[in-house]
Amino acid sequence: MSREPEADVPGETPLPGTLPEPLRAELIAFRRDLHMHPELGNQEFRTTAAIKSRLEAAGLRPRVLPGGTGLTCDIGTWDGHRPMLAIRADIDALPIPDTKADCPYRSTVPDRAHACGHDVHTTTVLGTGLVLAELHRQGLLARPVRLVFQPAEEVLPGGAVNAVEAGVLDGVGKIIAVHCDPRVDAGKIGLRVGPITSACDRLEVTLDGPGGHTARPHLTTDLVTAVARVATDVPALLSRRIDARSGLVLTWGRIEAGHAPNVIPQHAELGGTVRCLDLAAWRDAPDQVYAAIDEVATLHGAKSTINYVRGVPPVVNDPVIAELLREAMTRRCGPYAIEDTEQSLGGEDFSWYLEHVPGAMARLGVRRPGDPNHLDLHRGNFDVDESAIKVGVELFTAAALIDAGTV
Repeated sequence: MSREPEADVPGETPLPGTLPEPLRAELIAFRRDLHMHPELGNQEFRTTAAIKSRLEAAGLRPRVLPGGTGLTCDIGTWDGHRPMLAIRADIDALPIPDTKADCPYRSTVPDRAHACGHDVHTTTVLGTGLVLAELHRQGLLARPVRLVFQPAEEVLPGGAVNAVEAGVLDGVGKIIAVHCDPRVDAGKIGLRVGPITSACDRLEVTLDGPGGHTARPHLTTDLVTAVARVATDVPALLSRRIDARSGLVLTWGRIEAGHAPNVIPQHAELGGTVRCLDLAAWRDAPDQVYAAIDEVATLHGAKSTINYVRGVPPVVNDPVIAELLREAMTRRCGPYAIEDTEQSLGGEDFSWYLEHVPGAMARLGVRRPGDPNHLDLHRGNFDVDESAIKVGVELFTAAALIDAGTV
């Protein structure tokens, strides 16, 4: 059962930048509006406009990214010397229906839903910007901070690649983020030094043969057997050719072959993902996967065509930046509000920023007391407004103040 966070740790000097109740109510309404109007990657025009309008109303000067979706906004003016802290949110939704029942703010867009919590991430970073802007006006922010609202996190290889190319990291020395996690209690965050997500690639395989009749499989390529062997034998081969400690897993999600029970088809397809916990093993994964598929397909006389789509490397939390988040959460909510978290097999394109600057991601707790550990954000009727947004805003605000040397 989660505990409500306290204002600050007893005995510590209270940090400025707590979330005022009127702003908290506004942010809840903002998040619910986003939840009702989800937009897919690189189509987040309404979302971008809403963020831009609110930042401009606070006297800030956001800059929309070249593709027309996503934006950055600096709180304060960079002096060109000491690198800034960046705080990143992803703003896109998923191409799935919102199945929540009896929820007044469920998605109004067919087959579109904020089922991965990006609406919460977006609102948290927006709220952080508004709180930091007020602190800057009061002269309490000793160093500028950059907000990054990134589009297309769900589109491989991730919108972070284009964001970096657009210069969102210019002048940035470190970057932080959060991601909703239904395994962490509401009001808490999960932290981990080192890898916190996995690499994730997409794999499409086609097998071709001359086809034939099931009465004479010996005269042709038995393509159904071939595709079945690829599906079962390739993951087994990889498990013996790659160090098990790297956590590389090939899992199929789609197999298609044939249309009639007495006809051996000429074409078959498989689709799946390759996930990997280790960065070095991920870099070698395509060569290993190609070799294993070719070997099995050739053994059964099938011609293979492989489309290996590079996704994202693991998010590897920098120990210094992870400690910054830990200190910020401890100062703001107390040590009981932090828990160690496991590495996830999910992928996150925040990792592309870490190819350029050190950073860390925290898990933002959204599990209600009594909810099972396996709560499915894609289907659950959940409401994380009450604590997650407040915790996220005050975590980021404290981290910015500590990093700036303000406190």
